[in-house]
Amino acid sequence: MSADAGGWKVTLPCTRAEAEALPFADDVFADLDQPPTLIADEPDPAQPDDWRLHAYFADEPEPEWLARLVAMAPARGASPMVEKLPDNDWVTLSQAGLTPVSAGRFHVATRAHAHERRPGQIGLVIEAGLAFGTGQHATTHGCLRAIDRLADAHRFANILDLGTGTGVLAMAAAKRWRRARVTASDIDPVSVAVTRANVRDNGLSLGIGVGRIEVFTATGMADARLVRRGPYDLIAANILAAPLVDLAGPVSAVLARGGYLVLAGLLDSQAVRVAAAYASRGLKSVSTSGGEWPTLVLRRA
Repeated sequence: MSADAGGWKVTLPCTRAEAEALPFADDVFADLDQPPTLIADEPDPAQPDDWRLHAYFADEPEPEWLARLVAMAPARGASPMVEKLPDNDWVTLSQAGLTPVSAGRFHVATRAHAHERRPGQIGLVIEAGLAFGTGQHATTHGCLRAIDRLADAHRFANILDLGTGTGVLAMAAAKRWRRARVTASDIDPVSVAVTRANVRDNGLSLGIGVGRIEVFTATGMADARLVRRGPYDLIAANILAAPLVDLAGPVSAVLARGGYLVLAGLLDSQAVRVAAAYASRGLKSVSTSGGEWPTLVLRRA
């Protein structure tokens, strides 16, 4: 589709819980060559459970695609509103709703908002697209803040971003520890391709070695390369509670003595279970922050 051919926008009322589950719904349109850009917003802070789901399509959405959206937000029982966008860059329009995020020293924004970075902030440019992790979700905020706080007191040389999504955490680490070797892996080949492009777009270097980010596809820790590159003195994993528990053994095994582990993607009700899985492997809790979507920071003694 050409950039000046226009696009389509679908809007659907949803609850806050449905909106917060949106980052983990990236496989709903995995079969499409050009999946929609999905964005949620809160139109009225005085009504904290009344959110809206927006889906931006390159082509006119088919009835089956609309049915998938309705299945993502069933609580309100509303029909989706479909509108044709003006004949200009539909991708730019879709990303207009992605407001910049500030987390610690980091400023995460699309190119359209990158100029809004304040002096002293570390810019990360992430476009909305096929992979999870534009920086909008609370789990990403928490990880970025944790990485920034750790950088104030520690020098890490070997870092792993497990389940990298768009590569935002790997790039944040690479910008805070310029001499570190960073590894980024994801189970999704699309995420790996997106991360590689983002690394280049952010002026960072791909590859193995000091000051570089190596990116490859891997299922959890079941890849010999991830083990060989350890032990890591910092590991970040923003995934989901169940895989975090399942990965407690292999992740703890490649964390260096004195190393730090940043975990997110879990709900507050799941934090105790996730922390316990790592405590049984000798990791101590350093901090928990983030409220409903907590970020856990643990350390190997």
